Amino acid sequence: MLTVTIDSTAVTDVLAKIQRRLSDLSPAMEGIGQEMVGRVSGRFETQTDPSGTPWAPWAPSTAASYPDDGNGAVLDRYGDLLDKLNHQAGKTSVRIGFGAPYSTYHEWGTKTMPRRGLLTDDPDSGTLSPDDEAAVLVVLTDYLESLG
Repeated sequence: MLTVTIDSTAVTDVLAKIQRRLSDLSPAMEGIGQEMVGRVSGRFETQTDPSGTPWAPWAPSTAASYPDDGNGAVLDRYGDLLDKLNHQAGKTSVRIGFGAPYSTYHEWGTKTMPRRGLLTDDPDSGTLSPDDEAAVLVVLTDYLESLG
């Protein structure tokens, strides 16, 4: 085993700076949160899941019961679900989701309602779609490059 010791204040300072930043990934996690909230919000406009598959249309019973004063779009009766979309970034992770417990029914589907995915490509495995994964990697790459 070979050990090399570098006695350089400049190198030590840069390494300390990188170590501080890497122990607190909050800026990168915030960037991921913002990116994913934007991507999920866009799914309400395109009415597609993370892989780009169109959401199933309403069942006839849902269409018949839809309120006249609603927004007229799938998963967007009054905008309540989208209004509850948020993220919370920490030092090592970010949570992205909805402050509405019924959002899980849309993410997984039910016996009587088809899945209309919002967050994951596969909710059981928790995997992102390839496009979402690529977007997260861009955020992380940009963060690493900003460290200099």
